[in-house]
Amino acid sequence: MRKQKGFSLIELLIVVAIILIIAAIAIPNLLRARIAANESSAVAAIRTLNTAQISYNSAYPTVGFAGTMGALAGTSCAPPSSTGACLIDTNLAAGTKSGYSFALAVTANGGLNVGYQASADPLSPNSTGVRYFCSFEDGVLRSDAATLAGAACTSAKAPLQ
Repeated sequence: MRKQKGFSLIELLIVVAIILIIAAIAIPNLLRARIAANESSAVAAIRTLNTAQISYNSAYPTVGFAGTMGALAGTSCAPPSSTGACLIDTNLAAGTKSGYSFALAVTANGGLNVGYQASADPLSPNSTGVRYFCSFEDGVLRSDAATLAGAACTSAKAPLQ
């Protein structure tokens, strides 16, 4: 009797089935981990925007808070100015980072920007992120599972500390 070399079809099918079972268990956990990482990055970016706005307001008191994220960024920082303060990176200033889109709105009073709202929305809800984040000049980060546009930010259910 000759000895066969290689694997039988049944053995190969069993190995493929085991690999598929392991993948079915691992892939949802991987997606949840990616969402958590994107949300963590969004929280850090909103905190960075808060810090940059406070620094900008201190450096340019005649302007108040920055009107755009472009004013907080900048490419030529010798010297920084009110139109390019070089306080945040250009990726964040572009408005998208790590699966989230960022927006900045200001409240003006007599030509002075007296308040702002920074917000972060997932680019693809339930895929790149689950929660929406926002913050005002008070520096308190707020989150909710629904969009936090405008007045909804003040009534967000879960302020993050």
